Amino acid sequence: MQTITVGTAADSNGPAPAVTGAKKGGTAIDLEPAGINHLDPAQAYVNQEQVIGQLFSRQLTQYKIDPKTGKTVLVGDLATDTGTQSDGGKTWTYHLKDGLKWQDGTAITSDQVKYGIERLFSTYETYGPQYLQQWLTGKSDFRKVYSGPEKGKSLPDSVLATPDSKTIVFHFTSPHADAPYAMALSGSGPILKAKDTGAKYDTAPFSDGPYQIASYKPGKALELTRNPNWDASTDPIRNAYPDKWDIQLGVEQPGLTQRLEQQSGSDKNAVSLVQSADPTQMSVLADSQYKSRLVSSYQPFVDVFNINLKRITNVKVRQAIIYAFPMQQVQTALGGPQQGDLATNLIGPTVSGFKASDPYGKLTKPTGDPEKAKELLKEAGVKNLHLSYAFSNSQRWQNVATTLKNAFAKAGITLDAKGIDQTNYYGEIGKVDNPYDLYRTGWGADWPNASTVIPPTQDGRLISDGDPNYSMLNDSHVNSEIDRIGKITDLTQQSAQWQQLSEYIMKNDAPEIPYLYDKYYNIYGDGLGGVSYNSALGTINPNTIYVK
Repeated sequence: MQTITVGTAADSNGPAPAVTGAKKGGTAIDLEPAGINHLDPAQAYVNQEQVIGQLFSRQLTQYKIDPKTGKTVLVGDLATDTGTQSDGGKTWTYHLKDGLKWQDGTAITSDQVKYGIERLFSTYETYGPQYLQQWLTGKSDFRKVYSGPEKGKSLPDSVLATPDSKTIVFHFTSPHADAPYAMALSGSGPILKAKDTGAKYDTAPFSDGPYQIASYKPGKALELTRNPNWDASTDPIRNAYPDKWDIQLGVEQPGLTQRLEQQSGSDKNAVSLVQSADPTQMSVLADSQYKSRLVSSYQPFVDVFNINLKRITNVKVRQAIIYAFPMQQVQTALGGPQQGDLATNLIGPTVSGFKASDPYGKLTKPTGDPEKAKELLKEAGVKNLHLSYAFSNSQRWQNVATTLKNAFAKAGITLDAKGIDQTNYYGEIGKVDNPYDLYRTGWGADWPNASTVIPPTQDGRLISDGDPNYSMLNDSHVNSEIDRIGKITDLTQQSAQWQQLSEYIMKNDAPEIPYLYDKYYNIYGDGLGGVSYNSALGTINPNTIYVK
């Protein structure tokens, strides 16, 4: 388990530490099964968009990763450090480094950072993170306060100030001790107003990173070549050894994994930054011949089965469902332990303050405890329990549905399974009045603090269609604790308190069944060196890679 620490101003100085044996040149290849939905940094949220974006986009802070030890430190990227807080953590000040330039040589200034932040409020910027917008306005419906710079309106200095060309000051409405982590998300960087094409920027962003976009065919390929105006001496994170990145999109599985196994021709210089091996190939990769080029590490995602609290209102019934749940069989049906470790906590092991807890003894009886489930159902006065279970309609989840039916039957529970079209799945289960008792979701920490796990998934005051509180838990104690813990300015104390609240939720509310701490598990071509792992995003880190 890799702990991420916050670095100093010295850690934030460029250039990035040299990778032993590395050399410049060559073309590195990235194989991805899906297209890239968003290249605009303000729209980039999923880990694929963020990690590929790091090659051409810089943020105020970012993660510096040692390829030898895996040690990960949050440092200033465009900023001289990770920020200075004042006013009890409500105000955060950042200073830009000297020598920062766009791909056309234009200097990067604080007013461009301000414009980039203001642009997050625009009505077409709907897919990216919303932390900064909410923190600056104190509103979840922040566009009622400000809706972007398109009409010449700017955020006042009392909210976001640029006292000089190198300084930007964020004035939040409440304390946010983890602001330095939020500044590592894709939208915290500058945008050059003269190059802003609005919604069209999503396919042709302007570069301030080591690479610039040479060509882009959505869903098929993205080619990156060197940005001549990127200055390595300003960048503590990106070594940028390859001359080019050839990002191949729409590479279907299991062919993607098989190409990495066979590494024919230029595929010896290939990696999949984001995609784990196909489940059919997991056992193949366990062969010793792949050991030297295998990466197996935790991702920031915890997979759960949600219990719908609007329908299953008796906590003893929910606890019975948890006891009956066959986590080991589900893990096997999904491809085995390479996919991830058995989970018992709402918070995953990549998050600070993670503490193993197992209130239902799931690790002791990972195949389920039908007798305990029967006992609790009897106490609840429930006979012949029928559960409606929704699943994403693919062969993989059909197999899981069969596994669940068999296991629940041993506890006297009948499972009525209904497959939902994969493209509509989250839309259907995300409805407040959905007709299902049980359904599978997952959640990833946006940075290694549970402030990005517990509040978004457990706050009952935000329940609405599409809200990630999929179990629809609304516990007044949990809601008030979310407010109290969020104001703690010591992150170590805050992390411990989130863990305690997570344990309270599982014991007293039983809204979810955590079952898997996800892992990245795949190999890369042995023509590549310097391959390291970004535990914050759950991806391979492209910034230290070189072509041998």
